[in-house]
Amino acid sequence: MVESLESLERRIDGLRVAVRRAATAGDRAKSRALRAELRQAERAWDEAVEELDRQARTAETDRPAAPPPDSLLPIREQVHQALALLGVPAAPRLILAVHDAFFAGPLIAARLTSLRRDEERSFRTAPHARAYYLCAALTADLLAPARGLLSVSTWPLDRRVIGPLSPRVNYLTAAIRVAQSLQRLPGASPDALRLLWRFAANIPGAPAGTRSPRPDEVVQAARAELAVHQDDDQAHRAAAAARARAQLDDADQLFGIRLRVTPRRLAGS
Repeated sequence: MVESLESLERRIDGLRVAVRRAATAGDRAKSRALRAELRQAERAWDEAVEELDRQARTAETDRPAAPPPDSLLPIREQVHQALALLGVPAAPRLILAVHDAFFAGPLIAARLTSLRRDEERSFRTAPHARAYYLCAALTADLLAPARGLLSVSTWPLDRRVIGPLSPRVNYLTAAIRVAQSLQRLPGASPDALRLLWRFAANIPGAPAGTRSPRPDEVVQAARAELAVHQDDDQAHRAAAAARARAQLDDADQLFGIRLRVTPRRLAGS
């Protein structure tokens, strides 16, 4: 049986409370288990919202839309714009949503798949020849590329590291920056309001019902939760960044080390 959005939202809120209690009590094993369950519930919520979006698009009229104007910016600059607004590493789906909400011209999802590889090839051919590179976020434990996340080379290394709490911290940070960007706009597009609602629906204390949340409400709710996680997350990031600076060359600090499978030695060989 598929769990409803309302049920998922109640479960997510309950799990967040339980994670806070376990962390406050110092029960690290329980906290890790609850965070894993919370991430699974959040993924299920994302998938349910995506299905609603798909159904809404299907229900629209079949009248062909006018083709959007071609963007004058190369794709790497379009992606850089979106990442600069978010201020944290992001997956292509979020980059596309931010671009559609705040910037003009089409950004084609299929063109993002090879972008990081192209950037790495360019850097290794001519290091530091460009003002910035679209690079990888690095896992805190292995300093390997974090799957599916794009980052910006000019950001401090610790901002590009992904530790155990970083996905949530980055989500809350992105929500704040999207809300603040909306506050500066004279008029928000439907895509921008929809993006804000999707962020708000996953933040305790932010209105996410039938009415659209106000940007200031989202900022306030996100900052309240961010205060719970930020110090621990920053400590993980700073330690991993220090290791990366000590162990990796410039290219690997941007694009991560490649994990290789070591052949298993037979007994007695």
